[in-house]
Amino acid sequence: MPSVKIGIIGAGSAVFSLRLVSDLCKTPGLSGSTVTLMDIDEERLDAILTIAKKYVEEVGADLKFEKTMNLDDVIIDADFVINTAMVGGHTYLEKVRQIGEKYGYYRGIDAQEFNMVSDYYTFSNYNQLKYFVDIARKIEKLSPKAWYLQAANPIFEGTTLVTRTVPIKAVGFCHGHYGVMEIVEKLGLEEEKVDWQVAGVNHGIWLNRFRYNGGNAYPLLDKWIEEKSKDWKPENPFNDQLSPAAIDMYRFYGVMPIGDTVRNSSWRYHRDLETKKKWYGEPWGGADSEIGWKWYQDTLGKVTEITKKVAKFIKENPSVRLSDLGSVLGKDLSEKQFVLEVEKILDPERKSGEQHIPFIDALLNDNKARFVVNIPNKGIIHGIDDDVVVEVPALVDKNGIHPEKIEPPLPDRVVKYYLRPRIMRMEMALEAFLTGDIRIIKELLYRDPRTKSDEQVEKVIEEILALPENEEMRKHYLKR
Repeated sequence: MPSVKIGIIGAGSAVFSLRLVSDLCKTPGLSGSTVTLMDIDEERLDAILTIAKKYVEEVGADLKFEKTMNLDDVIIDADFVINTAMVGGHTYLEKVRQIGEKYGYYRGIDAQEFNMVSDYYTFSNYNQLKYFVDIARKIEKLSPKAWYLQAANPIFEGTTLVTRTVPIKAVGFCHGHYGVMEIVEKLGLEEEKVDWQVAGVNHGIWLNRFRYNGGNAYPLLDKWIEEKSKDWKPENPFNDQLSPAAIDMYRFYGVMPIGDTVRNSSWRYHRDLETKKKWYGEPWGGADSEIGWKWYQDTLGKVTEITKKVAKFIKENPSVRLSDLGSVLGKDLSEKQFVLEVEKILDPERKSGEQHIPFIDALLNDNKARFVVNIPNKGIIHGIDDDVVVEVPALVDKNGIHPEKIEPPLPDRVVKYYLRPRIMRMEMALEAFLTGDIRIIKELLYRDPRTKSDEQVEKVIEEILALPENEEMRKHYLKR
């Protein structure tokens, strides 16, 4: 059994990091491994480390932990580097969004057709893209045999950027494909009898194959839409897989959009708050409205505070067990949800659903498994350049990643009218980043339906570049 070093960058992301740790504990083939947790927020880092150590102690697993606030330390001698960090955090994203809205860009300049996800900043977040490249170059220098697992948004731009510019082993992961399971559950189908496949780009994937008991399952979805879709209500802002927007996209493209693809739709669904509510449901109007995103930020903030509270309680009560947290927490919905998450990770028969640790296990121990991965196209999806990173199912074993044949192929409408326009925006973002040509960002905004004048474009870019944290970005684009 190989023991490896796994580095997690941005480990202060509480739930994500704990899911990875729990998956490691449930993977015997990775026993004895070392996990290096890295974050620039020492308080959050310490909280995660405290809870992770308690979890490992409680389940009796053989894992070693290190913590660091230094990027080199998390990469040196690593076998796998998982990056989930967001440079500047949501605070920076909100600053940029507010500047955009000041100049008439509802939800900010990065909210673009086919790219509406609220933390998927591709044009104004130079610092995030540069961080991806910095990490990749450090891996090339310090641990050239290591795998780089991209988990931080924007995964499409980020994984494409890294695979084009730095010669390391890299793959991107997202869990949006689990939207298929929501459809399966809603239709009352037995999961083991469903044959499904998705294909596209990250946050732009489509259910090209959907079969049940050997037959086409799309008529079952059509029946549900006809009979029950009128009764659909979102349970939370992110619950949009069977929303009116998803159904409308399905009717136009011929196959179902999956996961965040439903959010990454056209201006028709996103013009203003009332439009969003129509297509994504009351009361939030989806995750990317001003109401839905505030819900998410508030929830995230509460989880962070709960994590610190739990860590403090563990330090003060070393004999406490995580399974007893229900007696300490549970006063409000957020605490109850945290307790439920802990109960899930304590279940010895249940893994988190995150793909990172099973992927590592498949590579190292030849435990062959199917994953949905983000890798360079290389002919997988017809009509897309080979060096564009696509999101597709693949078998992973000790010999690497083996993408499935996309069968049936994606409809022409998906490739021509959705994927190619989305890829064009990715190409514009990367060319702007790599060349420092500010005219590309301006060109994007000239084409934006919210733009009314050239002056509007000049002013919004000027103010974003003037932010203190964008000093390097300003020099890059203004060449001074």
